[in-house]
Amino acid sequence: MNTQKVFFAENLKLLRNRKKLSQEAMAEILGIGRPKYNALENGQTKAPQPEDLIHFSNTFKISIDSLLRIDLSKVSELKLRELESGSDIYLQGGKVRVLAISVDKNDKENVEYVPIKAKAGYMAGYNDPEFIAGLPKVNLPNLPAGKSYRMFPIIGDSMLPIPEGSDVITSFVEDWTGIKPKTACIVILNGTNDFVFKLVTVQNDKNVLLESLNKLYEPYTIQVNDILEIWQFYSYQSKELPEQEADLDVIKRMIHSLKDQKLHK
Repeated sequence: MNTQKVFFAENLKLLRNRKKLSQEAMAEILGIGRPKYNALENGQTKAPQPEDLIHFSNTFKISIDSLLRIDLSKVSELKLRELESGSDIYLQGGKVRVLAISVDKNDKENVEYVPIKAKAGYMAGYNDPEFIAGLPKVNLPNLPAGKSYRMFPIIGDSMLPIPEGSDVITSFVEDWTGIKPKTACIVILNGTNDFVFKLVTVQNDKNVLLESLNKLYEPYTIQVNDILEIWQFYSYQSKELPEQEADLDVIKRMIHSLKDQKLHK
C-alpha cells in the first residue's frame, strides 16, 4: 500500500524563509518556543498537535491539507503567491486548484505532453511533481505568459472539424466558475482513466454540461466531483488538412454572407 508523503516540515522551512525570518522570530510569531518550532521544522515531531496545525494554517493563510500534502517547493512562484494571499484550494472550498508543475534549468515552466499511453498514470499522478517531471516536454514558442500549459492528444471524431489524432494545447483552469459557457476544454475525469475534449458549461456547483462540436454526439452532464482538472483549449496541431466543406455548408455560408451585406447597406 502506497504511503502518502507528508511535506509539513519542508513547507514550514520554505514559508519561514520566504518571510526572511529566523526560527526564533517565527516561533515568537506563532507563540511557541524555539525548540518546539525547530523540532517541527526538522521533522523531529512526527505528529504535530491539532491546535498547532490550526495555528500554522491561520498564520500562513494556507490550509492544513496543503501544508501537509503539497510540496510547496514544486509549486510555481505565481501560484505560491496566490496561496500566501489566501487563495487556497481547501480554504476556498475547492474553488482554486493547485497544479503540480516541472521547470527547466532556467526555472521556466515546462509544457508537458500527456500521451495516450500515460492516461491511466496521469489520473493517479496528476498532482505528483515527480510524475509530472517524467512526462515528455514540448517546446511551444510564443505562448502567452502567466499561464500553465499542457498538451493532450485527442481520439475519436466528436470534435470535428478538429481531426482525430490532433494534439491540443491547453492552459490550466484554476477557477472553474470563471469558464464561459461552451468553452472548449480538456476535462480530466476522476476514476475512469480517461480525459475528454468537449465544450464545457459549468451549470452550478454540482453539474457540468459536456457537448461535442460534432452534432452526431449527444451532450451529457457530469458531476463536479467526477472532474480532477480542466484545461482550456488554446490551439491544436495536426498532420491532417481540414476536411473540405460540403456543398450544403458552402451554400449556407453564402446565404449568411448575403444577409450580412443587406444589413449593412
